[in-house]
Amino acid sequence: MKILLIGPSECGKTALANFLSDTTETIGADYSPTQGVRILEFESHSLSNGNKNSACDVELWDCAGDFKFESCWPALMKDSNGVVIAFNPDVPSHLKELETWHSTFISSQGLQEAQCLLIAHHKPGSGADTNRPPLAPQLNKLPLIHSNLEDEPEDVRQEFHKYLGHVMRMLSENQEREEMSIIT
Repeated sequence: MKILLIGPSECGKTALANFLSDTTETIGADYSPTQGVRILEFESHSLSNGNKNSACDVELWDCAGDFKFESCWPALMKDSNGVVIAFNPDVPSHLKELETWHSTFISSQGLQEAQCLLIAHHKPGSGADTNRPPLAPQLNKLPLIHSNLEDEPEDVRQEFHKYLGHVMRMLSENQEREEMSIIT
């Protein structure tokens, strides 16, 4: 399963990607912007797929938030199964940028709501406001979780695994439909 982690620069995508993939790099190190993309591969266990739990190999693509890499975006999107948009809700420019990320990575690919997730990522010590931020109508339809890796890290991991389960279930249903259409 290929999941893109996108969003504005300096919103915490790399910290989230390292945490969600159990990468052991130091959290809270000096900021170093991602150049292009980092691909983190891991196995996700206990994904709920209907009535059974299963595991899935996941590629989490930690994409740079700098628009200078925009020419690479079509290649990144190829064969992606889901998109996670991370943003810092305390930064007004991030809220404005969300529409661009949505139209470029979600609308253009025709992804369904179950394939998308918004993560309002709060920096440590920010006094996280967990109300839904004011978002454009198309973004209000997407599931949203609040993330603060200092206060409730396992809640974030659990919600991310639920999201992966939704994507996996959707992929499985699409594959079954495709196989049935070949038979008939």
